[in-house]
Amino acid sequence: MENYEFKMKRRFLRPQFSGAVRGVIIINIVASLIQLILGRLDPILFSKLNSLFGLVPHLVVKKFYVWQLFTYMFLHGNFFHLFFNMFILWMFGSELESIWGKNEFIKYYFITGIGAGIVYVIAQHNSVIPTIGASGAIFGLLLAFGLTFPNRYIYLYFFLPIKAKFLVLIFGIIEFIAAFSGSRDNIAHFAHLGGLLVGFLYLKFIKTRGGIWRKFIFVNRRDKDKDIDAVIDDTDFEDKVNAVLRKLSKVGLDGLSSYEKNILEEARKRYKDR
Repeated sequence: MENYEFKMKRRFLRPQFSGAVRGVIIINIVASLIQLILGRLDPILFSKLNSLFGLVPHLVVKKFYVWQLFTYMFLHGNFFHLFFNMFILWMFGSELESIWGKNEFIKYYFITGIGAGIVYVIAQHNSVIPTIGASGAIFGLLLAFGLTFPNRYIYLYFFLPIKAKFLVLIFGIIEFIAAFSGSRDNIAHFAHLGGLLVGFLYLKFIKTRGGIWRKFIFVNRRDKDKDIDAVIDDTDFEDKVNAVLRKLSKVGLDGLSSYEKNILEEARKRYKDR
């Protein structure tokens, strides 16, 4: 089993274009293309679209445009804004989804994105300028990656190696200074800080406690799994493997029982021999 988990971790070193990440990227591309095409056709319509579906703190507070806390994540200012956000989403999000599973990843992505929007609205409650982009959720993913793989080296600007934990710390300091220095660079620094803050609170106080609670609930079932770890019935073995793989895509490796991990390990051995 240790050998299997090691191989799984090695596989995770290469980002995969996983299901939830692929879906989020496609939705962002489609929404941003519609937004940019309309902007080319009619600049006034482009401005109205951003005001209606972008994040305008004044409208959220005064007119209760609460849907903007969700829709602002799918709009982007230009191609490069969209490209860099989606590139980082693919690069770091795919690996997190491989470990957490599709459902947990999607939940975390939208919790941090919406949470970042709430923090931004609180900090800039009188602003009438629309804020758009997935950067709040992206910063949440960066934090999760840094906490999950603190000593993993990332090549900053593609040539400068730096450990993930230090990269997240540096980004956090930069965003904190920019947010509270009154920077007028048209970047939503409070949204970035919000993504980091909400991500940290969720991972440390909600996701961890939930994991402990689930382990407590299923302790008896897992004890039973240990009794049958060494025995794998050959009846419909491929069907069992496929069922475990489907569950793996949803809940990640940590969500599998000992028996299910043994099935995958046995499948690896058999298919390798072939």
